[in-house]
Amino acid sequence: MFITWLDVNSWLIELADRRILLDPWLVDTLVFNNLPWLIKGVRPQPEEIPANVDLILLSQGLEDHAHPPTLERLNRALPVVASPKGAKVAEGLDFVEVTALAHGEEFVLDGAVSIKAFPGAPIGPFLRENGYLIRDLSSSLSLYYEPHGYPDDSLRQVGSVDVVITPIVSLELPLAGPIIRGQQGAIELAEMLNPQILLPTAAAAKVEYEGILPPLIQSKGGADELRQALRDRALSAQLLRPAPGERLELALQPRVAVA
Repeated sequence: MFITWLDVNSWLIELADRRILLDPWLVDTLVFNNLPWLIKGVRPQPEEIPANVDLILLSQGLEDHAHPPTLERLNRALPVVASPKGAKVAEGLDFVEVTALAHGEEFVLDGAVSIKAFPGAPIGPFLRENGYLIRDLSSSLSLYYEPHGYPDDSLRQVGSVDVVITPIVSLELPLAGPIIRGQQGAIELAEMLNPQILLPTAAAAKVEYEGILPPLIQSKGGADELRQALRDRALSAQLLRPAPGERLELALQPRVAVA
């Protein structure tokens, strides 16, 4: 398994000789609901769009996961698997093959990779977006991804997963509570899924944020605190922090395939 972090929540996952582009925001600015004065994400320079992508995978319909300017740069013939909200974004951009996955539903790519949707982050009072369990069907390799740190209890029935991608830093707004659950969500996932490797997502490396909202956001936790918390609980997960753009081969030990 190879993993490339493309900053914030964007990843390239190489598994079973397939290349999956996950939650891509690679070009232009990031604006929510056409309100740049509220918050705007700025890339110092565009990220190179990966070549030979086999699938686009979107966990949410929000702009930092289903980023219209980035999706507009991608081949509309590429298959898209997404949460129902993310699927609407892709359909609105005229992607030809779009599969919306409700919680519990599964998609199989070329008979080689299984993608199963689990309840993920709550977005407002009535919507939970997607987390994904991604498996190589020819081996025991598996990965779970959810970008806001909200593991669902249904994951307890999955068994061990090799790699977990989750936030490790919490972001909170005064009075509003957490936007992203970092350390606590990561610990819960480590206890549920017993991963060999934890990879942090959501935090920015090169990206910068402008507007009235970013100065109000409080961050808590980090790599050192999480490593100590894992040791305190006798959890064996190894926390890795790849540099943006670094293609990382994950050294994984063979295990029994998840159910």
